Order: sequence, then structure tokens, then C-alpha cells
Amino acid sequence: MELTFTIAIEQEEDGRWIAEVTELPGVMVYGATSQEVRAKVQALALRVMAERLEDGETGPDSLNISFHAA
Repeated sequence: MELTFTIAIEQEEDGRWIAEVTELPGVMVYGATSQEVRAKVQALALRVMAERLEDGETGPDSLNISFHAA
């Protein structure tokens, strides 16, 4: 199974950066730099996917995950 996630990154008016994985509701983080939010949102998305694997919400096939910027 191959999953590709889209990362949307924006800078808020107050200078903070926000990133979200559009295919995973609730996977959203804030940070000081675009690099920081990119790393944080990928880590959070992987945690969410790990929980889904543990809970049997994904199939038994091997999993290939990739990220790309929107």
C-alpha cells in the first residue's frame, strides 16, 4: 500500500508557521520556522498512522508513505 500525504504550510500574521496534512484530519502543528513545522507535521502524521496500524485500521500489506508540499 502506498500513501502520499500533502503538507500545506502557511505563515500566520503573527509570524508563526502552521502546517497540516490535508488527508489526515487534526494533523496540524505550529512552529517558529517552516522547517520546524514540516518536521513536526511529518512526525505527527507518522504517529497517527502507527496508531492506525496498531488498531488494525489499515490493511496487512506493507506500507510506503511519502510527503510532498502543496
